[in-house]
Amino acid sequence: MVFASFVFLFWFLPLFLPLYFAVPPRWRNLALTLGSIAFYGWWRPQYVLLMLLSITFDWWAGLRMGEPGSGRPRKAWLLFSLVTNLGLLGWFKYANLLVGTWNDLAPWPVAWESVLLPVGISFFTFQSMSYTIDVYRGDVKPERSLLDLVCFVSMFPQLVAGPIVRYSEVRVSLHERRVDLRDLSDGVFLFAFGLAKKVLIADSLGPLVDAVYAGDNPGFVAAWAAAFGYSLQIYFDFSGYSDMAVGLGRMLGFAFPSNFLSPYRASSITELWRRWHVSLSTWLRDYLYVPLGGNRLGEFRAQCNVAITMLLGGLWHGASWTYLLWGAWHGVFLVFERRLGKRSPYAALPLFVQVAVTFLIWTLGLVIFRSLTMRELADIAGGLVGRHGLGTLPELGQLHAPAVVAMLVGAGIVFALPRAEQMVARGRPLVLLLSLLLLLLATCQLLTHDFVSFIYYQF
Repeated sequence: MVFASFVFLFWFLPLFLPLYFAVPPRWRNLALTLGSIAFYGWWRPQYVLLMLLSITFDWWAGLRMGEPGSGRPRKAWLLFSLVTNLGLLGWFKYANLLVGTWNDLAPWPVAWESVLLPVGISFFTFQSMSYTIDVYRGDVKPERSLLDLVCFVSMFPQLVAGPIVRYSEVRVSLHERRVDLRDLSDGVFLFAFGLAKKVLIADSLGPLVDAVYAGDNPGFVAAWAAAFGYSLQIYFDFSGYSDMAVGLGRMLGFAFPSNFLSPYRASSITELWRRWHVSLSTWLRDYLYVPLGGNRLGEFRAQCNVAITMLLGGLWHGASWTYLLWGAWHGVFLVFERRLGKRSPYAALPLFVQVAVTFLIWTLGLVIFRSLTMRELADIAGGLVGRHGLGTLPELGQLHAPAVVAMLVGAGIVFALPRAEQMVARGRPLVLLLSLLLLLLATCQLLTHDFVSFIYYQF
């Protein structure tokens, strides 16, 4: 089940919220857990067992690490958690790539049926792993209740695409929370903005981007339109999901962290990564970059750690050489800026030029990210440099005008308007009325067009 769907908006949410608030507070974790299981199991019920098994392993490991005088076995229990989590993640995400590569290169191919990737496995695995690592470090105490830990990892607002919430961020709310009218209203308004970003902008840009990438030998105009279009599409798709997740969290009494901080206004790649998918960036920093040594072992080692972190961050997105290349692309720029004191080589230019150059670098990186194969990447890259001529935009029929309008409106929003959370926090009546109007328009759009999945569901 997904947020931007008829089933969620008109069946699941209207049934779940009244039941959630009707039960006594001490039963709300159970209600939320059951609702989350129904939400996740709507797609493939068998994968609910996989998620519950993973959480149970981490709950047991956390309890063992929290026992008085556990000493050296604590490392063994942490290793148990890491191996089981990464083993499950590795199997589902990378088995197809490894076997496919073997069959392409080896003289003895292996008979193989592709493994289907469970939706959200990267997100709930990282979230559950952060809990056991924090218990091992002594940052949090072990959760005694299996139900409460299942509730924390599986809660449906952020289950399948983040933000990656840490146990310490919701521990208090997990055991005792209250929801007032302001929480409910802010949650509704933020959800409305998020749904509009996804349905009205991201989904309108999708046909244009898909048509260019599906074609052969795109011209200069089409290639650059797809490149900029995808930069806007993935931002509005993913930040829209995050707004909806944070809004739903507020309705339920949880304060999830912000995941996007106007990243396209950054003046360097280093700053952009501090603003983009913040929960993943900080997760990689705290649980990968720092354990690798961070900047404690000298500047050269720190630069190597940055490069390794970005390579693995690229690989986290999926089993594709283009994801690895995308991680390397950003690793190079981050290391280069670090050598300059975490400043870009164009820092002396006017601010608007710095922002434009940073956005261009990011957009070219997303060309790598969006390409399914190296051959497709080479084809789009050829179009970007004019190898296939000037060309024109692909024919989209009735979807042509919405795509062009969405690109113009989207560019104005990312470079000029405040974030949705900021607008909701200010509480201005006209802005809140606008959010409800956008909710109505987005709902009408959903009822007249085919459902379009969130981009990050594939990760």
